[in-house]
Amino acid sequence: MQKLVEGIHQFQSGIFSTKQRLFEDLVEGQHPLALFITCSDSRINPNLLTQTEPGELFIMRNAGNIVPPYGAVDGGEAATIEYAVSVLEVNDIVVCGHSHCGAMGGLLNPPQLEKLPAVRSWLSHAESTRRIIEENYTHITEFTARLTATVEENVLVQLEHLRTHPTVAAALSRKGLILHGWVYKFETGQVFAYDPAEAQFVPLEGTVFQTPDIARQLPPI
Repeated sequence: MQKLVEGIHQFQSGIFSTKQRLFEDLVEGQHPLALFITCSDSRINPNLLTQTEPGELFIMRNAGNIVPPYGAVDGGEAATIEYAVSVLEVNDIVVCGHSHCGAMGGLLNPPQLEKLPAVRSWLSHAESTRRIIEENYTHITEFTARLTATVEENVLVQLEHLRTHPTVAAALSRKGLILHGWVYKFETGQVFAYDPAEAQFVPLEGTVFQTPDIARQLPPI
């Protein structure tokens, strides 16, 4: 906790003073570039990763970067998505998974969740991911490779869930919104984006891919 307190003092005495005008302008409102949906994992810092300033990303975080289908739960995820699209009028939504995801590891190993009933219930919104891996990736037995496939498939599944939200569906129909699927490999700093033409996640190198109306699943590795 002491590190957090010291960090606040450093922010106030150093960083804030150099960007005071930015923070004062933010009083008038926010106009973020995108809704960024990612995992709660402490190893991910969306603003650091994308080199964005306060006010440029509207961020939604939870275990496993999950988007429950519309109506499945009456929770903050649906409200965040609705506000981002209808009020803030973001033009892009990114669903960003990451390497070595503990939530996806739990999805692959249900006994780990025996004493975590809330986590187990939450991961039910990734049941399609689990079934895809179980039925289509039987040839992958090595855990790390299987986990990587799970992370990637889960991004595609959550993109499909996003499309069930009325505000997202409406914005997509008028071509006012683009959905993106990313995977961040934190140990190398690489970001991979889903390329619908290749039906694969490929290194993000200046190309912006728009996901198709129905995300095609990844071919077997």
